[in-house]
Amino acid sequence: MDAGELLSVVVIDDAEFNKEKFKQVLHHIISQCGMLENVGKTVLYKLLYFSDFDFYELFEEKMTGETYLKFDYGPAPYHFANAIDELQDEGKVDVYDEDRGRYLQTRYISLKKPALDLLNGNEKELIDREMARYCHMSAKQISAYSHRDQPFKATENDEIIDYELVFYRDSMFSVREYEDD
Repeated sequence: MDAGELLSVVVIDDAEFNKEKFKQVLHHIISQCGMLENVGKTVLYKLLYFSDFDFYELFEEKMTGETYLKFDYGPAPYHFANAIDELQDEGKVDVYDEDRGRYLQTRYISLKKPALDLLNGNEKELIDREMARYCHMSAKQISAYSHRDQPFKATENDEIIDYELVFYRDSMFSVREYEDD
């Protein structure tokens, strides 16, 4: 089940969601990592998740305002399918399935240089850092890793992951320097 299929089960509040910024972040990640053979939908989901949640931990504000849901395979962005469809319609990305022997991998390729005008310097720097940290991981590796992050662990299956849970991360996931009391 994709995040978008939970509409009847979970109520999504889009008040904070910035669709155009989310699309720019997604397009930027695809343009930088989409050509890597390990990067398919699952890796993109996790790159988006860590970008949004790490940004929130550092700056205490949401970068894209995307809603992430907890699924068995890890956190998933709710608006991903719609964003990809729009990026395809705009001629910015192409999506295709590639045979990987035992399974089909959905692949994403950038067709144009992404616009980044909605991203400030801190946002772009953090996204680039997240890609450097995680884009080399396989879907299995990055999923297993995301399962150990406190926001994911503290959320029930098929529920919305609360951004505030980043402040309860252990040192392996925390991206912020906290002062000791």
